[in-house]
Amino acid sequence: MEEALDQNRLLEILKGFAPSRDSLIPVLQAVQEEFGYVPPESMEQVARHTGVFPSEVSGVITFYAQFYTTPRGRNVIRVCRGTACHVRGAKAALDTVRKFTGIEDGETSEDNRFTLETVACLGACALGPVMVVNKVYYGKLNPGRIEVVLKDLP
Repeated sequence: MEEALDQNRLLEILKGFAPSRDSLIPVLQAVQEEFGYVPPESMEQVARHTGVFPSEVSGVITFYAQFYTTPRGRNVIRVCRGTACHVRGAKAALDTVRKFTGIEDGETSEDNRFTLETVACLGACALGPVMVVNKVYYGKLNPGRIEVVLKDLP
């Protein structure tokens, strides 16, 4: 069950930004940083603070891939599917991550331990196949190395 939005935390975030339409994206970034996603029930208050319509807030959130409207896992796993990684075994790496976590691309595990994403490129082609877990890069992956990394995550 999803818990209710902590309005006091949201108000504290909003206090840090000028009440202007120019602060919309920074406000959304701060809200997501605090809650791990942009709770849909925060959009009305964000709209009021920034002086835009709630539909504009929703439009910005859905336009930019950096924003999420559902809770994400404590551990965000991004697996590269770019050409360099692909030819070095990215499919096997992704299959190992899927099997270990029990989730597919774009999903979050029921216990909110993992979120899995595939990305076009992680910019570490020489290390392929590559995955990033919570902003830490892991390269030259094989099933054993992947399992070692993932089993030690909280």
